[in-house]
Amino acid sequence: VQLQACGGGLVQTGGSLRLSCAASGNINSFGAMGWSRQAPGKQRELVASRTYLGSTKYADSVKGRFTISRDNAKNTVYLQMNSLKPEDTAVYYCNAERIWTAWGNQPDYWGQGTQVTVSS
Repeated sequence: VQLQACGGGLVQTGGSLRLSCAASGNINSFGAMGWSRQAPGKQRELVASRTYLGSTKYADSVKGRFTISRDNAKNTVYLQMNSLKPEDTAVYYCNAERIWTAWGNQPDYWGQGTQVTVSS
């Protein structure tokens, strides 16, 4: 399984970006897909996750600003990021779980990161 993330870039505070994660296989075969991020000097954290059945979970810091969605026909998962803040600056990684059992489980697959930089 390969996950290819793209869409990062440099944006000003308050701006928007949409990240995309294209999977090499059928995303319906995954129990869940999501996005995590890692800022310099910090641990990687979950940003958003969506199960096969459509349940979603967001980090408190992004609730109301970020939205995770998917396009089954394109085997792609998106992360729409609005009202971006400098503290959102990080490398963002998409990920997938073969079987979803609970929030917080370690993903089985990771894509390469895409850098998001929010200038103040």
